[in-house]
Amino acid sequence: MKNLRLKAARAGQDMSQQELADAVGVSRQTISAIEKGDYNPTINLCIRICRVLDKTLDELFWYEEELN
Repeated sequence: MKNLRLKAARAGQDMSQQELADAVGVSRQTISAIEKGDYNPTINLCIRICRVLDKTLDELFWYEEELN
């Protein structure tokens, strides 16, 4: 599942993928893969991303599944 909330939060801070990657200590490809839904980051990486973007884990990474 794509992480459009992460992408929007990053864009809202006027940060490139490379700038976010540098701030949290990973490669730009890692940020790209997270945004595309191809990589599930560790909780520690999620926390670092949240701190840089001034967001909570819930705002960026928590998905409530719809019940049918």
